[in-house]
Amino acid sequence: MSGAVLVAVAAAIGNLLQGWDNATIAASVLYIKKEFKLESDPAVEGLIVAMSLIGATLITTCAGAIADWLGRRPVLIISSVLYFLSGIVMLWAPNVYILLLARLLDGFGIGLVVTLVPLYISETAPPEIRGSLNTLPQFTGSGGMFLSYCMVFGMSLTKSPSWRLMLGILSIPSLVYFALTVFFLPESPRWLVSKGRMLEAKHVLQRLRGREDVSGEMALLVEGLGVGGETSFEEYIIGPADDIADDHDLSAEKDKIKLYGPERGQSWVARPVTDQSTIGLVSRHASMVNQSGLVDPLVSLFGSVHEKLPDTGSMRSMLFPHFGSMFSVGGNQARQEEWDEESLAREGDDYASDAVGGDSDDNLHSPLISRQTTSLEKDLGPPPHGSLASMRNNSLIGGEGAGSTGIGGGWQLAWKWSEREGQDGHKEGGFKRIYLHQEGVPASRRGSIVSVPGGDAPTDGEFIQAAALVSQPALYSKELMNQHPVGPAMIHPSAAAAKGPIWSDLFEPGVKHALVVGVGMQILQQFSGINGVLYYTPQILEQAGVGVLLSNMGISSASASLLISGVTTLLMLPSIAVAMRLMDISGRRSLLLTTIPVLIASLVILVLGSLVNMGSIVNASVSTVSVVLYFCFFVMGFGPVPNILCAEIFPTRVRGLCIAICALTFWIGDIIVTYSLPVMLKSVGLGGVFGMYGVVCVIAWVFVFLKVPETKGMPLEVIIEFFSVGAKQAAAAKNN
Repeated sequence: MSGAVLVAVAAAIGNLLQGWDNATIAASVLYIKKEFKLESDPAVEGLIVAMSLIGATLITTCAGAIADWLGRRPVLIISSVLYFLSGIVMLWAPNVYILLLARLLDGFGIGLVVTLVPLYISETAPPEIRGSLNTLPQFTGSGGMFLSYCMVFGMSLTKSPSWRLMLGILSIPSLVYFALTVFFLPESPRWLVSKGRMLEAKHVLQRLRGREDVSGEMALLVEGLGVGGETSFEEYIIGPADDIADDHDLSAEKDKIKLYGPERGQSWVARPVTDQSTIGLVSRHASMVNQSGLVDPLVSLFGSVHEKLPDTGSMRSMLFPHFGSMFSVGGNQARQEEWDEESLAREGDDYASDAVGGDSDDNLHSPLISRQTTSLEKDLGPPPHGSLASMRNNSLIGGEGAGSTGIGGGWQLAWKWSEREGQDGHKEGGFKRIYLHQEGVPASRRGSIVSVPGGDAPTDGEFIQAAALVSQPALYSKELMNQHPVGPAMIHPSAAAAKGPIWSDLFEPGVKHALVVGVGMQILQQFSGINGVLYYTPQILEQAGVGVLLSNMGISSASASLLISGVTTLLMLPSIAVAMRLMDISGRRSLLLTTIPVLIASLVILVLGSLVNMGSIVNASVSTVSVVLYFCFFVMGFGPVPNILCAEIFPTRVRGLCIAICALTFWIGDIIVTYSLPVMLKSVGLGGVFGMYGVVCVIAWVFVFLKVPETKGMPLEVIIEFFSVGAKQAAAAKNN
C-alpha cells in the first residue's frame, strides 16, 4: 500500500498550500490596509480577503468538467501553476487592483485543489485505507495553517513586517507541489479506464498496489463505467466447481448457476438461497423497510454489510485463492479483442488486434464477447464447453498469477450467464455482473444445497453463503439491446467512454440519491458554525487573559492574535490524526454520529456563557474549553467526512461533475456564512448566532442518522450499486 499512501500525501500538499494561504491572508491584511489606507474602506479590505473565495467558486463551476475532459493529474498541475503565479504577483503587487487579480488566481488554484484532491485520492486509494488517506487533506490543510501562522508570527516581531513577502512565499512550496504533480503523481486509473487507456491504467494500478496481479481491480474499474441500470439483491450458497462439475451441463439443473471471475483459474457453482423478491430479501437482511419509515433504506442496507462481515478472513480464504476465467473469446479464436483505444484506432470498428502476446497492451485481452457475436444463431443456448463463449481455461488477463483476487473490503467480482425467452420465442442470452460479499460463517456440509454432481461429498466449510448485487455489465449496450440481438450485446470501453458524462445521468435514481446526501452534507457542514467559532476565537482567548499575558511579555496585539490562532490550529492536528486512525475502523457515519453531539454541547455552553454572567474569569475559561472541544471534534468528523463521502458515492462517468456540484455548494455556503456573520452578530447577538449554529448541528445529526450510509472499506463501484438499489428501495417503500 506504500505507493497509494505516498501518492495521497503528495496530492494533499495542495491542501497544505490552501491552509497556508488562508492563514497568511488573515495575518497580512492587518498590514495591507495600513499601506493602502483601507481603514476607511472596509469593503475593499473585505474584497481582498474574499477574492479567493470568489475565484474558488467561479472555477468550481467548471472544475469537474475539466477534470473529466483532461484528467485529474493535469488539473492538479494547473492548480500548482496558479498557486505559483498568484504568489509571484502578490510579491510584486504595486496596487490594490493587482493584488485583487493575484487573489483571484489564488482562488482558482484553491478551487481546483478542494474539488479534485479528495476525488483523486478516492480513485487511487485501496478501499481498506481510503478513509484514512482522504483525511490527509484536512491534516495537511491544518498543518499548512500552523506553519503559516508560525512564519507570519516571526515576521510580525520584526520592525517593518512585509505583507508582500508573507504572501509571496507561497510561490516556493507551490514549486514543490508542481514538481510532485509533474514527476511523481500518476493519472487516476479510473479516469484512464474511462478513456479506454487500459495499459496505462494497469501500470498505474501495479505501482499503486505494489503487485503485478491487478486483474480483479482492472475488471472492477471497467464495471465502474456504468451509470444506473437494473440492480437486484440476491443470495447464493457458493461452492467450488471441479472438473466433473465443469464437464457437467448445469443447464439441466435449473436451480444451479456457474460463476466466473476475471482471472484464469477457478469457477464456482452457486445456487440461489431463496426465490424471494428483491424487497423481501433486502428487508430480511437489512430491515430496510423499517416500521417508522424515516430511516433511509440505503442506510440499513449499507449497515447490513458491515454487520455481516466475518471477523475471520473473507471469501478469498477458501473459494477464491484466485478467480476463475471469464469473458475471453474461445481458445480456438485466432484474433482477440484489445481494450486499449490505440488498438481501436489501429483496427477500426472490429476492436481487434493480432498482437496478443508480448507487451502489446500488456496482454490485456478484452472481457467482452466480440461485437460480431451479437448476431449468433437464434437457437443459442448457454455457452457450451469449448465454444466461442466458453469460460474454461481462458483469461481476462493473460498469464497465471495468484495475487490478490478481491476488489477490496471482502468483496469479489464475478459474472454469470443469464438467458430469457425473447418476444419471438427464441432464447436471448447475456452476462450479468455480480458483486459478492460473504454473509457469515461457511455453510455446513449437511445444510448445503450445492452439490458437485458425481463427486465426493465436500468437507465442512467448503461452501459459503454470500450476498450478491446482480446487474448488467457496464459495457452492455442499450442501443444494441433495442435491436433484440441474440447473445451478449457489449461494447468496447473506449466506445462507452466516448460519450462522456451527460446531464441526464444526474437524474438516475442512484445518482440523485447520492447528490441529496453529498449536497446536504456540504450545506450542513458550512452552517454548523465553524466559521463563526473561528471568527470569535481570538476574542474568547483575549477574554481568558491570554492577550494580557502576552502583552506583558512584550508581544504586540497583532502578534498575540497570530500566536493565539497558531496555537488553536496546532490543537487540531492530534485530533485529525485520531480521525485518520478511526475513519476506516469506526467509519464515517459513526464518527459523525459521535462527534456532532459534542459540537452541540460546545455551542450550548457558548450560548450560556454569553447569557449568564458567572464572572469574567469563569466565563472566559468555560468558553475557551468549549472552543477547543469544538475545534477538536469538528476536525475529527464534520471537517473531513463530507468531502470523503462526496468523493465516494458517485459513478466514475459523472464523478467529476457531481463533486463539482458539491464543491460549489461548499463555496456558496462559505460565502453566505462568512458575510452573514457580522450581520447576525448585530441583530441577534453572539448567543443567538451560536444558538442557530447549535440548531443546525441538531438537524445535521438527524440527517446523518436518517440519510448518510456507512461506506468504510467498500469499493467505489460497489457503493454506487448500493445507492442504485437503495434508491429503488426507497421509492418502493414510499409507494407502499
